[in-house]
Amino acid sequence: MDVSTAGMDVIATAGHVDHGKSALVRALTGMEPDRWAEERRRGLTIDLGFAWTTLPSGRRLAVVDVPGHERFVGNMLAGVGSVPAALVVVAADDGWSAQTAEHVAVLDALGVRHALLAVTKADLADPVPVLADVRERLAATSMGQVPGVAVSAVTGAGLPELTTALEALLGGLPAPDPAAAVRLWIDRAFTIRGAGTVVTGTLAAGTVAAGDRFLLGDREVTVRGVQSLGAAVDRAAATARVALNLRGIAVEEISRGDALLTPSAFRRTEVVDVTLTGDPVDRLPAEPVVHVGSATVGARLRPLDGAAVRLRLDRPLPLRVGDRLLLRDPGARRVLGADVRDVDPPELHRRGAARQRAADLAAQPGGADGAAADLARRRIVRAADFAAMGWPVPAEATVHGPWLLTAGLADELAGRVPDVVGRYRRLRPLEPGPPAEVVRRALDLPDADLVPALVRAPLALREGRVVDGAADLPPAVQRAVDAIRARLAADPFAAPEAPELVAAGLGARELAAAARSGQLVRVGEGVYLAPGIDAVARARLVDLPQPFTLSQARQAWGTSRRVAVPLMEWLDARGVTTRLPDNTRRLG
Repeated sequence: MDVSTAGMDVIATAGHVDHGKSALVRALTGMEPDRWAEERRRGLTIDLGFAWTTLPSGRRLAVVDVPGHERFVGNMLAGVGSVPAALVVVAADDGWSAQTAEHVAVLDALGVRHALLAVTKADLADPVPVLADVRERLAATSMGQVPGVAVSAVTGAGLPELTTALEALLGGLPAPDPAAAVRLWIDRAFTIRGAGTVVTGTLAAGTVAAGDRFLLGDREVTVRGVQSLGAAVDRAAATARVALNLRGIAVEEISRGDALLTPSAFRRTEVVDVTLTGDPVDRLPAEPVVHVGSATVGARLRPLDGAAVRLRLDRPLPLRVGDRLLLRDPGARRVLGADVRDVDPPELHRRGAARQRAADLAAQPGGADGAAADLARRRIVRAADFAAMGWPVPAEATVHGPWLLTAGLADELAGRVPDVVGRYRRLRPLEPGPPAEVVRRALDLPDADLVPALVRAPLALREGRVVDGAADLPPAVQRAVDAIRARLAADPFAAPEAPELVAAGLGARELAAAARSGQLVRVGEGVYLAPGIDAVARARLVDLPQPFTLSQARQAWGTSRRVAVPLMEWLDARGVTTRLPDNTRRLG
């Protein structure tokens, strides 16, 4: 079994019906790309065809042969949506046609930059004028200066030159990222006896292997096996044509345009802000058909201003910032390219909000700078969600656990925390500070987990509350506590009686506040001692015979049963002492 399919290249054909695309693919690969008998009988490609070959350099090339007939343009879009390069095919005896223009417009709208021109049927007509004409037309598109080769699939003339040109084209393609998240747009789904559900697609990034788990809609599916170029492999790395045998889903539950996704790596969205590419158009379609990968979905278009528009899709798609969409106007038979700028856009309620949104999108740069600008607008976002939108983590962002905060925001919010604490203590002077949830609400944070990142000295987060040096008890309460602490310093186990506490002005609330501030320790109902009493108590028990009785402990401590009983239970709960079945204790 092969280890992987690393090093494969994928290219899609494009061109008019009967211009010889399928014949050229057969001549290059020796394989029949037309899948159905109906296609071969009628002499045209209705659905996507696939073939592959190994070039003289050792490169393995997979060819997606797409339909050329105008009635099957939707299938053509499914074929070119996930591949990095195109082979434009024009016949020497026919030349540039309306459908050639339509297919080239699709490639241009998709932003395809790597292409090769093949002028076929060079045995039937002089290819030189067609080569010159088509190359001039392509130069005005995203493909730019495209090399051209005249070829005859019948005589074989030009095939070696075409192979050499393919080698050069493929050598200039950008390297895919085999470690990236997987988004495999499915272009076929079928069953194989004994294997079950199989899907195929072009793996543009990432790696797939048997045992991998992916999301397909809301379902988790497992890859049982991987095939590429007709052979079983352990794993396939981008770029590659792959067939995956899936466990956990029936073929009837899968459609072309569904996508296998790395879990949590993509955001499925129904609302997306995009910027139209190419020349401005006078009239935008109100309900365009949106194509991305092999997916086709209806949408409603809302112009924002200029080239910026908002699309509301008929069903959610796993989109990322930077994706290129193709918008097809069914009525006008035209296509528009659109770059995805935001997959989680803000609501537009206020007057003038749409125009302001368009201005913000126009000013928003790409790459790392764009990520920083988008994070600045969102202020706080989960890092996983931000990555799923397609953004890198800005270098200047503050990272706290799963959260990203825009640059400077943590300092700004931290500067507001002392006021929140101060206001809370003025309203509740017996409490050392506000609970973290109160701080979260005051600062409008999405989660209380963010509060620790905003607590700066002299503030501290203690027992779920934000406290600081100003969190002292009221003066009268503090004087009473100081008197008790002085008494306990001389006799650590001389817990004051309830009447003494009341006489000192220390009711239940005041004592609780003293305990929260760490100045007293509550060891039982109405029994308060000084901090560190556990160590003092243990030191007095070390010299006792082990195990010892409660009476022996009480005598060692020099205190009453009122104090000794709850203190011993308090020590048991903390593991300082261990209670035995006969009610004696030993040190833990």
